[in-house]
Amino acid sequence: MSSDLAGAARDDAQALIGGFHHVGVQTAELDNSIRWYQEFFGCEVSWTLEQFSELSHSRLPGITRLAELKAGSLRFHLFNVDPETRSTVPAKAEQFQHLCLQAASPDALVQWRDKWMRLYRSGRFTFARDEPASGIDTDPDGMQSFYAFDVNGLEYEFSFFPGE
Repeated sequence: MSSDLAGAARDDAQALIGGFHHVGVQTAELDNSIRWYQEFFGCEVSWTLEQFSELSHSRLPGITRLAELKAGSLRFHLFNVDPETRSTVPAKAEQFQHLCLQAASPDALVQWRDKWMRLYRSGRFTFARDEPASGIDTDPDGMQSFYAFDVNGLEYEFSFFPGE
């Protein structure tokens, strides 16, 4: 693709994107997920849904409930799927590997990790992966990050980017 075409495609896409709205999280234990997202991210439930369109049922077989949780401008759509009807992703399927959330400061990064570890050790939640958060790593440019899984086994990266 020529640089003129690439530039035009970029301009067209940027004109169409209104912003990031939410992250969809599939779970077999909606109540466990809601409690964890409330305690970890400080989310509040903004709305719930228990009736779905044909399109939703065709895309998400077995969907039974959906809850939107908000923490500031960050939104999560947690949806419960009946374990009997949900499909699993094949091991070699392409999928999102993780979602990165930016920490406001190095101290905030430490606070996020400490909070995650407290909730993990509390025994109040069922985690799909029995794996603690990674340590905080610093790359040669000063970017700091750690990785941790939510109760469903979805990976989050928390990072501090100096100069941003």
